[in-house]
Amino acid sequence: MNTFFPVAYYPLIYYNFLLVITLIVFFRSLTIPLESSGNLQGKNFLGFILMIFFLFFIGFRPINFRFGDMVIYNEEFNNYVKGGRFDRSKEFLFEVFKYFFARNLSATSFFFTCTFLYIFPLYLATKKLFIDYSFYAFFLLIISFSFWTYGTNGIRNGIATSLFIFAISRDSKIAKFIILFAIIFIHKSILIPIIIYLIVSKFNYTKSYLVFWFLSIPISLVLGSFWERFFLGLGFANDKLDTYLGGVNQAQEGVTLVIGFRWDFLLYSAVGIFASWYFIFVKKFEDKIYFSICNIYIIANAFWVLVIRASYSNRFAYLSWFLLALVIIYPLLKSKIYENQHKVIGTITIFYFGFTYLLNVILE
Repeated sequence: MNTFFPVAYYPLIYYNFLLVITLIVFFRSLTIPLESSGNLQGKNFLGFILMIFFLFFIGFRPINFRFGDMVIYNEEFNNYVKGGRFDRSKEFLFEVFKYFFARNLSATSFFFTCTFLYIFPLYLATKKLFIDYSFYAFFLLIISFSFWTYGTNGIRNGIATSLFIFAISRDSKIAKFIILFAIIFIHKSILIPIIIYLIVSKFNYTKSYLVFWFLSIPISLVLGSFWERFFLGLGFANDKLDTYLGGVNQAQEGVTLVIGFRWDFLLYSAVGIFASWYFIFVKKFEDKIYFSICNIYIIANAFWVLVIRASYSNRFAYLSWFLLALVIIYPLLKSKIYENQHKVIGTITIFYFGFTYLLNVILE
């Protein structure tokens, strides 16, 4: 596919474009009330424009090795185009999806649809959860540390986690569980947050889950390799766990893979832990969906802490990180917590994106 600029510039354009938007959001938050009709109308229009822009920018990116797994999917796609037999060993729903496009459409349309399934469910979910204030949640999701990576490289994982957020935003239990069941056949590792979701829906023990997270740190420091062997020995979604924990060193993850106890990643994760504790126990914010989101994040992240030394554990970490933006922003869009709440949201936004920009651009 021909492009207007070199493929190597795609991430740089993406992050610097978001930097401009982030600065605009921040400076406007200093002068305009959050609830003003002009602010909300403008932000909702901006959210729609951003959604359309990224659908096309990410969806029509060239097929290139710089986008990691995209090349692998393209090879599998071309195998089906040439008449290859359906591969029943892979996640069934995603494979059917790939097979249908290979036999009837083009690789370009396949990857665009993957992007649509990654971005549009987040747009709909934030609209459902936050209505007039949806822009802020949607924007925090797309400026998240791993958002670009899982739209261009970890494609199936990105789709599955976006559909997970979409599912838990639904009112209908039937619709919710149909979607949750379906996405298991897109990426089996999504079973981890699904199982946690089913548990925390019945047992809202946030304080106990927080204790578990803090205990996971010394346990990991002392017995880290034991937990890696333990999870691999379970045979649960083995192909994925082997990739995440078994030392596979794949490129294009958006970060430099460093073996060892990742204090930087732990600090990043701790932001969600602090936000959960602060809003639930200090600010006494009560919301059933928020409790579920926080509890899933805490437990899934604690399991990641146990295997944090693995060379490829960032993908395991993503099973909690994909919820971090919602953990941070949800109460601020649902309740009046601060007198100058728009300024607080703007400040959170610029610091949140600052970490993304630091690791993916400055330190890249």
